[in-house]
Amino acid sequence: MQNLTGKVALVTGGNSGIGYATAKELKQQGAKVIITGRRPEAVAQAAAELGVVGRVADQGQVTAIEELAAYVQATHQRLDILFINAGILDGASIEQATEQAFDNVIGVNFKGAYFTLSRLIPLLNDGASVVFLSSNTAHLDGANSSIYSSSKAALNAVMRIAAVELAPRQIRVNSVSPGPTQTEILKKAGYNEQQLQGLNQWMTDRIPLKKIGTAEDVAKMVAYFSGEAASFITGAEIIMDGGMSLNTKH
Repeated sequence: MQNLTGKVALVTGGNSGIGYATAKELKQQGAKVIITGRRPEAVAQAAAELGVVGRVADQGQVTAIEELAAYVQATHQRLDILFINAGILDGASIEQATEQAFDNVIGVNFKGAYFTLSRLIPLLNDGASVVFLSSNTAHLDGANSSIYSSSKAALNAVMRIAAVELAPRQIRVNSVSPGPTQTEILKKAGYNEQQLQGLNQWMTDRIPLKKIGTAEDVAKMVAYFSGEAASFITGAEIIMDGGMSLNTKH
């Protein structure tokens, strides 16, 4: 399906996981895609595999976001689709939390996402689509998730306000909140294979559909939000967690 032919899309954190899958889906639907990431080698490899433009940019640095905006302005002049996806994880309890962990997670997941939207708004075409990657943890109360969950809850608040502010230009702003998804983020957070297996089993037991989602599931939802079928949807959060949020056994 070439639903997005002629559209210019930017995916932050597009070199792996959900961002990679979404860049692939958007390209398959006809969009011209730019991906960003912090690691030059990973960005270059992903861009080559996907056949898209890769750009090194750290979402945790506002100066890097502003440089990214200048690059998009110079090379494409406009954006039709913005998927603010880059994020990091920390699993400390509130008692054991460090200031560095707090600043890292909030700096990328909330502050970075906020200023990515802020600095790229002037480049958004009227009628553009913005999608934030949130998380079902924004609504759950799991131990050792306070910093990450707070960053995503804050993101949802910004999403709703941005939807109001940008509505006069017909720019739609929504968020996708996955539950457990098969990506590399937990490995990056330091979990080993045995821990991952135990965590996957623990999560599957709490998901009514008894399976863990895929990055491709989320990619299809982002593409849907970016197309004509979602032209009357803004300020919405879609929770994609196999019913985990419905389950009382947390």
